[in-house]
Amino acid sequence: MQRFIAMIFVGFVLALAPAATAAADPPPGVAPAAAPAAAPVAAPAMVPRVAVAGPLRAPTPPAPPSAPTVKSSGGSINFNINGTNQDGSKPASSLVIVLGLTLLSVAPAVLLLTTSFTKVFMVLGITRNALGLSSMPPNQVIAGLALFISLFIMSPVLSAVNAQGVQPYLKGTKTQSQAFSDGVRPLREFMFTTTRPDDVALLIKVSGQQQPSTKDDIALTTLVPAFVLSELRAAFIIGFVIFIPFLIIDMVVSASLMSLGMMMLPPVTVALPFKLLLFVLVNGWGLIITALVASYK
Repeated sequence: MQRFIAMIFVGFVLALAPAATAAADPPPGVAPAAAPAAAPVAAPAMVPRVAVAGPLRAPTPPAPPSAPTVKSSGGSINFNINGTNQDGSKPASSLVIVLGLTLLSVAPAVLLLTTSFTKVFMVLGITRNALGLSSMPPNQVIAGLALFISLFIMSPVLSAVNAQGVQPYLKGTKTQSQAFSDGVRPLREFMFTTTRPDDVALLIKVSGQQQPSTKDDIALTTLVPAFVLSELRAAFIIGFVIFIPFLIIDMVVSASLMSLGMMMLPPVTVALPFKLLLFVLVNGWGLIITALVASYK
């Protein structure tokens, strides 16, 4: 019975479906209804622009350059740096840094030409060559030893330069020119003490300068070369004295080898141990350093 009722309901639904489809679709030959058109949007009204013409101005020509005015007494430039005035003010830190960098740049020249470094370094190099050693001790060791020996010799002079020139300038009690003139005085005294008068006279004659009345009138450009010449001469004299005993050893060894018929054996190789033994027995380094320090007393 239930199955029969369900079949009747399905048939009823199938009968109503074509009718609903026909009602939804328009009949043939009839155009579907058009959608309502949107209302037109009115364009914004254009505001007319009115150009106002004004008078045109020509560009102003540039003014011609004026000639500089020169005073009858001549122009002058004043350049003041803090620390160089007469009011006793301390130097600025930037100026101290600039001076320090300048000293570092010229320090090698000052070390070589105004101190005992030149003679000490040359004497140590000649000693190495006299022993027959070409690379031992190395140049770095010789230069370092010469540097510290020079500092030992120059310590009183450097202390005087610091006390008379550097410290007063840093404290502001002396101007730059005063500090330089006072600080260089101990160095001038040191160079005058170790410089031969003949070398000073030679440099004055070559430069064409007039004969100075006092030693303070001699310029540093004349004193420094004369000091270097004296140092080179003294270094050569000390080197000659050092070479004599080692030359005798070379001659004895060469004569001995020739008498024994050992001409193919190099005398330098045989003489080197005897040179080293003699140098150590007489305390050669101590004698050389003692002679170098004593030459500046």
